[in-house]
Amino acid sequence: FGNDVVQTQDSIENFSAKIAAGKKAQLTDDFMIIARIESLILERGMEDALNRARAFVAAGADGIMIPADDLNRIPDEILEFCDKFRAEDSKTPIVVVPSSFNSITENELAAHGVNIVIYANQLTRSAFPAMQQTAEDILRYHRAQEVTAD
Repeated sequence: FGNDVVQTQDSIENFSAKIAAGKKAQLTDDFMIIARIESLILERGMEDALNRARAFVAAGADGIMIPADDLNRIPDEILEFCDKFRAEDSKTPIVVVPSSFNSITENELAAHGVNIVIYANQLTRSAFPAMQQTAEDILRYHRAQEVTAD
């Protein structure tokens, strides 16, 4: 799950250079670079997150993604980031992935300036129990007839 090793972020300068290189190679407006900021997950603080957002937008990022980890089930810090970033930048899209704070609505997120919501794990998590049951039935019956949909 990525939590067995120490998580790190690239330096602001290196990541900005990568964004700028990506924008330089951009062939169409259909290609977007969304800069993911891990500062809050890594407990580097709000100012680090905002400094990165500013630098990444200046480097050409088309959007900012601010994720939360499974330990932060309350969206307060994410919403605070959105409010502060939006107060400085009214145009750059903000992307969130509310996997761990799943009770918040899209309207609530939009009220804090969020433009894009990614439901990254919900389909996989909901499909897993059905896949597990199917595997158990195949093992039980030694064939697939009982699990084949008509």
